[in-house]
Order: sequence, then structure tokens, then C-alpha cells
Amino acid sequence: MCALIGAALMAAVDEIVFHQILAWHHFFDRSTPAAGLVSDGLLHTAELLGLVAGFVLYADLRRRHALARPHGWAGLFLGLGGFQLFDGIVDHKLLRLHQVRYGVDLLVYDLVWNGAALALLAVGVVLAVRARRGAGS
Repeated sequence: MCALIGAALMAAVDEIVFHQILAWHHFFDRSTPAAGLVSDGLLHTAELLGLVAGFVLYADLRRRHALARPHGWAGLFLGLGGFQLFDGIVDHKLLRLHQVRYGVDLLVYDLVWNGAALALLAVGVVLAVRARRGAGS
């Protein structure tokens, strides 16, 4: 549930900052600009649905007093990093739907993009290990 919130939140950051404010790329750049805008709209729709679904599940766990906050924080960071790494490896490199930016040497951008993803995942793993140890004692 918190991993879903994290993935949707990172999709929102990506879409708002890199697609809209900086206008570096669209979700799908291998067609017309209009198709790129439609693909951004679909990404935005999926991200909003993920946020709503994640927060509905979160609210249900709180209502039932079943929320383990340490596990929730771990899930949030794992979702943030998971989305970022999936986007950087699958969308950017394997499927080539878009790149981080065009007209520049991509190596630095790819290293920062995927390095940030790995850092978020590392935080999530550390938090998950701590949460598991805390639940076991």
C-alpha cells in the first residue's frame, strides 16, 4: 500500500517536473507532440489512480489499527525508488519510450537518474530491515 503511494508519488514528480515544468520529455516521445501530451495525460491518470487507491488502503489500515508505520515508510521508499529505477531502465533504455533529456550527453543524466533510484531503494531496504527487526522483538 505505501509502495503504491511511493510509486505514484514518484510518477507525479516525474510528470510534473520533467514533463511539464522543464519540458524535457513526454512519456512517449516516439510519435507526434500531440501523442506525447496524450501519453502524459494517461500517465497522470494512472498516477492519480495509484495515489487514490494507495491512500484508501492506507486509511483502511489506520481504521483497523493495523498500520505498521516502520513498514509503511519502508514501502514508501521502495515504491519511490522502484518507479524511478523502472523508468530509468525499462522506459528509457529497454523500450526507449523517452530519454531523460535530448540534445545532451545522456551518461550524466542516466547516472543521476538511476543513482537516485538506487539511493531511494537503499533507504527502503534499510528501513524494511529495521522494521522487520523491530517487529520480531
